[in-house]
Formats: sequence, C-alpha cells, structure tokens
Amino acid sequence: MSTPPGALAPAPAGGARRGRVGADTRARIEAAALELFARKGVDGTSVRDIAEKVGVSEGALYRHFSSKDELARELFLTRYAALAREICAIEARGEAFGAKVAAVVELACRMFDAEPALFAYLLIHQHAHLAHVPQQAEANVVEAVARLIRGAGVPSGRVGLASALALGCVVQPAVFTLYGRIERPLIAQAGAIAAAVMAIVEQAGGR
Repeated sequence: MSTPPGALAPAPAGGARRGRVGADTRARIEAAALELFARKGVDGTSVRDIAEKVGVSEGALYRHFSSKDELARELFLTRYAALAREICAIEARGEAFGAKVAAVVELACRMFDAEPALFAYLLIHQHAHLAHVPQQAEANVVEAVARLIRGAGVPSGRVGLASALALGCVVQPAVFTLYGRIERPLIAQAGAIAAAVMAIVEQAGGR
C-alpha cells in the first residue's frame, strides 16, 4: 500500500534498524582497533582499550568478534585483500607499464596520507598474518605486485627480488614519513618513488 502524500513513511522494521546499528558498531570497532593496533601494537592493546574507545561494553565487542586475535586477523586480511584487488585492477588496464607503476605508487601514497593508521597496521603487523594470506594475486599484495612486474617482461627468476625491491621503494619512504624523517604528504614523493621502481624493473630485465 502506498503512503498518502504528506504522510510519514512507515518506519523500517526493527530487524533492519538493528542490522544498521550493528554494522555501524562493527565499523567503529574496526576503526578504533586499527588506530590502537597501529599505535600500541596488538599485544599492547586490550579488548577493554578498544571497547572504551568505541564507547561500548566488552560484551558488545565480543558479539562482533570472538577474540582480539580474530579482530586483528580479519582487519589485516580484509584490508590487505582490498589493496591487492586495487593493484590488480590497475595491472589489468590497457596502459603502458610506466603508467601502471605510477598509478600503483599513487594509490599507496594516497592510502598512506588518508589512512596512516591502516597503512601502519598493514606494514608493521604483516608478518603475524602473511601465513594466512591466500596466494592468489587478488587477495595478496605481494602476488599482485609480482603479477605487475611479470607483465613488464622481467624473467621469472628475477620477479621475486624485483618485487621485494619495488615494495621497499614504497614501504621505506612510508616508514620514514611515519617517524617524521620525510615531510608529509607522501603523495609529494610519488614521482620519485615511481622512478625508482621503474629503474629496478629495468635493471631486472624488464621494459
């Protein structure tokens, strides 16, 4: 039945409201956890710390995540996969290799500038979670970068080293920026970083 002109629309069902509230609470838990994990580390952050920052009880937090470790793992895997998918989307473009490199570097720099806590978490805590990352490029940043570099014609035996060096060209400037050794924003360094990646690929035997 349609709503008469000027009348208030029916309120959403209670379940829908609860669903939206639950999704909002979960998002706030994730945002608070990211900030705390990046600043204090996972071990240095308690469930109480996260709950207090969000303004919910510890019980409310456990309704969304069974443990702090589950929260930390999910945060890493979902954000890491999202970044990998964006890199794969750039790699699939019908553009010159140099344009793809520039786009990936800009993506990383803008991500750092917009969400330094997220970038720091992915960077600092990756070793605790990489064993759980799928191998396919769409979920794995290292494999996504390797696919990009392989597409430049780098011999298979050199792809691993070239990928490691290319990632280092992005990660180390980000680390220096986190600690104030490079002035923000990181996007201002994107051109120099992309040029360094291109030099690595050329040295490795790519185009």
